[in-house]
Amino acid sequence: MISRHAWTLPRLAISMLPLLLIVAACGPRTPAASGAMTTVRLAYFPNLTHAVALVGVARGTFSQALGPNVTIDVKTFNAGPALIEALFAGEVDIGYVGPNPAINGYVKSKGAALRIIAGAASGGAAFIVRPEANIRTAADLAGKKIASPQLGNTQDVALRYVVREAGLKPADQGGTVTILPTQNPDILTLFQKGDIDGAWVPEPWATRLIQEGRGQVLIDERDIWPNRKFTTTLVVVSKTFLDAHPDLVEAFLRGHVDTVAYINKNTAETKTLVNREIERITGKPLASAVINQAITTLDFTYDPLAASLFTSADHAFALGFLGESKPDLSGIYDLGPLNKVLRVQGLPEVTGS
Repeated sequence: MISRHAWTLPRLAISMLPLLLIVAACGPRTPAASGAMTTVRLAYFPNLTHAVALVGVARGTFSQALGPNVTIDVKTFNAGPALIEALFAGEVDIGYVGPNPAINGYVKSKGAALRIIAGAASGGAAFIVRPEANIRTAADLAGKKIASPQLGNTQDVALRYVVREAGLKPADQGGTVTILPTQNPDILTLFQKGDIDGAWVPEPWATRLIQEGRGQVLIDERDIWPNRKFTTTLVVVSKTFLDAHPDLVEAFLRGHVDTVAYINKNTAETKTLVNREIERITGKPLASAVINQAITTLDFTYDPLAASLFTSADHAFALGFLGESKPDLSGIYDLGPLNKVLRVQGLPEVTGS
């Protein structure tokens, strides 16, 4: 058609200019392009396992990646189920959360509520017991009181699965093991007072139970996973937010990947930033001995370690958390935005299988 009319490239460009202007005016406009202000509601825990979120906020990495027209509204939680409920309610756009609450949220919403878009941490969880409780194996849990951070959260599922595999049952199912979902700070108090016999908790609480409660490690969760790798913390996004703002999700993930790289190269600075943020949120910093020990139990990675999530889902299903039929989790990951960021930076891509 161009050769028939003998149009030159400049004449063609000029003739198409009005059409291009119309398309640009009618097409989607990002906050950066339109000048409109947008808020990203970011949720996480004041825990060492959420160090990527703590450091990303403290260093301003997320804000820089998202740009000047985006405000970050930070929300903190104690455990995953409450964060997922807030996401359901439209109060959270992006959140750092454990695998089991992410699975529960996906299943409960029939896949409509959320997607996993990245990993954040591996390891950093343990089952700690009081020496006086005389717990040497899982079989010794009969008649004992054990705490977890919240019913259905990642450590709660891990605890209940070990109880099940030992041939025991929780007291609320007619068994002899009392499982008490309790907030992490209260777990430490109960442990110190001798009101519970043990707890399965994330860092830094596992180390605090050891150092401040004279606890002993019954199970380092790394020891029950292949290569000692399992997903502890993931990044999830509201499906509604992902569909409406794919550009912001990609921008956030640039900040996330940059923060993981920073943490893995700057351990001392990371500990300082994490402790400063924990003090800001909770009012009390961690002791140096706590954070120095606790951080050694963690690996920080943007890889979601998908295989471990599917195993966690199998455990949760066996415990009755995921309904009567095994759920289809094939759509729980959307790693396209993350892999796009990784390609640009020349880093290996990750998979959702």
